[in-house]
Amino acid sequence: MDTRLTTEQDEIRRTLRELLHKRCGSPGLRTAVDSPAGHDPLLWSALAGRLGLPGLALPERYGGVGCSLTELALACEETGRALAPSPLLATSVLTAPLVLALGTGAQRAELLPRLAAGTLTAALAVPGPALTTALALTCDNGAFSAGGGRAGGVQARRADGDWRLYGQVDQVLDGHSAGLLIVAAHTGGFARSRTLLFLVAGDAPGLVRARQTALDATRPQGRVQLREVRAELLGEEGADVLPALAVLGDGVAAVLACEAVGAAERVLERTVEYVGQREQFGRPVGSFQAVKHRLADVYVEVQAARSAAYHAAWACGAGAGSLGAQGERSGGLALAQALEALRGAAAEGIQLHGGIGFTWEHDAQLYFKRAAGDELLFGPVHRLRDRAAEGAGLFAGGEVTV
Repeated sequence: MDTRLTTEQDEIRRTLRELLHKRCGSPGLRTAVDSPAGHDPLLWSALAGRLGLPGLALPERYGGVGCSLTELALACEETGRALAPSPLLATSVLTAPLVLALGTGAQRAELLPRLAAGTLTAALAVPGPALTTALALTCDNGAFSAGGGRAGGVQARRADGDWRLYGQVDQVLDGHSAGLLIVAAHTGGFARSRTLLFLVAGDAPGLVRARQTALDATRPQGRVQLREVRAELLGEEGADVLPALAVLGDGVAAVLACEAVGAAERVLERTVEYVGQREQFGRPVGSFQAVKHRLADVYVEVQAARSAAYHAAWACGAGAGSLGAQGERSGGLALAQALEALRGAAAEGIQLHGGIGFTWEHDAQLYFKRAAGDELLFGPVHRLRDRAAEGAGLFAGGEVTV
């Protein structure tokens, strides 16, 4: 693994950081999260039109830039620094790879150019207790089902030659505003039970959506209700969905790890800046040895998390974690380390900022909520690590294997 960034990767990070610095400061961020969509459409247009960010990891034949998941992960490190609310994660990380991997030729030709251009946003709606179950981040997804018996989850049935979906998904990232939904649904009854993925237009009759209150307002979520909604099957009838979701999960985890590292680094920078200015007993707080030690510990955790996140992103970009490939799965472990580093950096930031750190008006609480919210959505940390240990065979036969 070559840890040096290429000139192109450095340019992507520099350009994106400059744009987000101008367009996604604290006032703009708070205005965006309070809007009905939960993000700034003008910022999204700039990310798509000026930088081509939604299509960064899509092939050029579909209107993408032709880079790998590594470049997308590095870009998300910058969006994580700014806590930029955008449809990037839901559109380019969770859904576009599924269309690319499982979609028919016609579906790819119709959807991927629009996703790459940012004119179409998408969301992945997976019913059940946790998205991580379907993505195989916290356990094997071989037994995952999108429906709970005769009722519950999302059910799919054939009617008049079409597929119809019925059910509800409570937590869908950008589900209230996305122009396209990829919905996991259960079909086949008890005897031939299986999970399939379906394409649902955002304006389909019978589709009811509403934005939900979320702990992390920078990750807007929606509740999706489907009432006999007409849907199109993603890919062919016999497509193997669960292995594709499992491999997708490793790439998602690698991107999320880089995003968390960016957020952790930024909150650490802001804390170091603050303790260098705030004075107690006639000297800056940052000059006290105890404060230096605490910040040094956070710095070490952030850098260790960055190494793990970059390795996971490199592995996915090199094909070890890409859809349809078999190889090393390091995304979940990197995500666990990154989320832990972000939680520690945010907690220290709140405490060292003193009385203003936990207030609504200060941005430190936003970073802490990002850490807690991501762990609720894609964790928890101990289960991510347990899954990584299981995959590595550390507990084979009930004994620790070294």
